[in-house]
Parts: sequence; C-alpha cells; structure tokens
Amino acid sequence: MGFAVQADSLDKALAGGTASLDMRLRFERVDDSTNKNAKAATLRTRLGYGTGIYHGFSAYGEFEHVRAVAGIDDYAPLRSGHATVADPKVTQLNQAYLDYSGLPDSRIKLGRQRLILGNARFVGNVGWRQNEQTFDAVSVLNKTLANITVTYAYLDKVKGILSKFDADVDDHLINVRYDRFEGVRLTAYAYLLKDENSGAKNNTYGLRAKGKTAVGSAGRLLYTAELASQSTEDNDARYIFLEAGLALKGVTARLGYEMLGSDNGKYGLQTPLATKHAFNGWADMFLSTPAEGLRDWMLSLGGRLGGARLLAVYHDFNADRGSTDYGSEVDLLAARNFGNRYQLGIKYAGFNADSWKTDTDKFWLWGQLKI
Repeated sequence: MGFAVQADSLDKALAGGTASLDMRLRFERVDDSTNKNAKAATLRTRLGYGTGIYHGFSAYGEFEHVRAVAGIDDYAPLRSGHATVADPKVTQLNQAYLDYSGLPDSRIKLGRQRLILGNARFVGNVGWRQNEQTFDAVSVLNKTLANITVTYAYLDKVKGILSKFDADVDDHLINVRYDRFEGVRLTAYAYLLKDENSGAKNNTYGLRAKGKTAVGSAGRLLYTAELASQSTEDNDARYIFLEAGLALKGVTARLGYEMLGSDNGKYGLQTPLATKHAFNGWADMFLSTPAEGLRDWMLSLGGRLGGARLLAVYHDFNADRGSTDYGSEVDLLAARNFGNRYQLGIKYAGFNADSWKTDTDKFWLWGQLKI
C-alpha cells in the first residue's frame, strides 16, 4: 500500500479511503519421486482497505482467503501420501496496521504487516505462496540523511505460510541503504533473531553492493557482491554472494555464486525469515540449509518476447563442507502482464538429484488480477 490521501476530518479519512482486491488462481503439480503426485488448484483472494490520512495517521486492513477450486486438492497436507503443496486452505487477517507519516522523511507502522528488506534473502514475505508471510511488528523507515534510507523493525510474531511456521519472536531488524553513487547501491544490515519459545538466537551481519555501468552505447555490465556472517550460541557460518551479468539489446545473462556456509559440517547458515523460494532453485529443495552448507553456482538468461518476460536458470548444488554433490536444477519461466491489473504465467522447476534427496519436478500455471 502506498501513502494515503490527506483528509481534513476523521470521518472523511475513514470514508474516503481506497479499497484493493488481489486474486490469484493457480494450478500446481508436483512429482517428488517418492509420494503420489500432487495436484492443486487454489484461489487466493485478498481484500484490503486503506483509510485517508488524518493528522499524520492512517490505517490499513487486509483479509486473505485461500481455497481449493474445482475439487483439485490432491496434495499434502490435505491428502496424506501425496507430495506437498504449501498452499493451505485459510481465512485470516493478513495485514492490519496503523501508519504514521507525520514526521519529516519518516514512516512508522504498528501492527501486522508485510516486510521485505533488500532482495528478501534474509527478510521477506514469501510472496510466491498463496498465503504470504507477515509479521506483527513495529517498523520505522527514515530518509532524513541525504541518499540514506534506514529501516528498523521490531518483530513480536511471525505469521508463516503454514501454521507450523508461526512463531513468537523477539527480533530486531536493521537495514541501511546508501544511494550516493550513480548506478551503485550499498547496503549494511543486522538481523538479530530470538525465538521466544526455545530461546534460540540467530544473529546475522552483512554488507551488500550492487551496481551497473554502461558498456558501449547499448549494453550494461551488472555486478553484485555480498558478504555476511551468522552466529548462534554454538555455531558460526558465513554467507557469500557474487554475481556478474551483461544486459544487451533486451537480453540479460548472469553468472552467480552463492554460499550458505557450514560450521565444520555441524551447522548450515539459515535464513528463517527469507523468501526462500526465490533462491537456490524454485523446486524448494533447500528451504532448510543442510548442516554441510550449500554452494550454488547459477547461470541465467532472461529477456522479453512478444511482451512476455522469459527466464531460464541453471543451478549446480554442492556442499560447502565435504564432497556431497546435491544435484542440479533447471528453472523456466514465462509471464506476461496485461496492463496494470492482469497477469498470466507458467513456470517449471526440475531438480535432478545426485547423492541427496530425490528427483523433483514442479509445474505452475496461474492468472492474477489486481485492482
């Protein structure tokens, strides 16, 4: 939700707000070579309303409903013995927060809200799933200093994509972005996590640089480098991401390397609040990092054809400690927007196991409406 419209009375602020509707119909098929094939046809509906601004205050509420359609619901956890599709039937309050924008260059939100920090590698909303991840939190965004955006959030509860991922937490998130140099974005972050029930702590500190520079008259050289360290009471692990790319005549090629390090084979770096589906392959084989860690070499090629976005990605997965070859994966995507309201898409993920887990194929077809 963007900034609301200023109102000159409370009644006008409440009545003169903006309603929103987001519907996504999706078919998903999963073959994991172990369970019965899963087939799921689900419809996700979000209905929201944001008030106008009165003395700097506004409010936003959003309900979410996910259900199976056409009787196509052969998937775990609804049907035992089938492969898993992480789109449960649910009706819930997805977001409900008070928003204050009365301070210069600042915005404060209190309540259940969507949070996406940076590229969502460590903090995100898992927007690919029908039931997204949200947080009961207070968040502060400030742009007082030139070219600097500071985001701080305190999390009290995580509302996961499945109820088993709901958690009472005591988390502090700090993200500082610096945009002083043209074509370059620098980010520093500290994500200090604590599970209230177990008392387990997970602290991550990192730096990220992302940029682009012109190559000739029509090309752009793309580059990203990120380094982070993570510590728990008993373990330490490193995170590394390096990527170089070239964009030329509407086609972009990238070569990347990502390491979720291991502490001597005892612990793999974890990202419990991340949008994990966006990383290490769409087959979701690495939602929890193995104790031996993960090294992911990736090559992608993307562009547009006939108004559609096309993307192909190849991954090669290995352990950070030891000699385990996890396997490889091919991901394919074609999606097209029709104006600002409609989208159609098709996506495939194929994981080819080596000495870890089993071959897995996933296929999606969807349509989306946003008003």
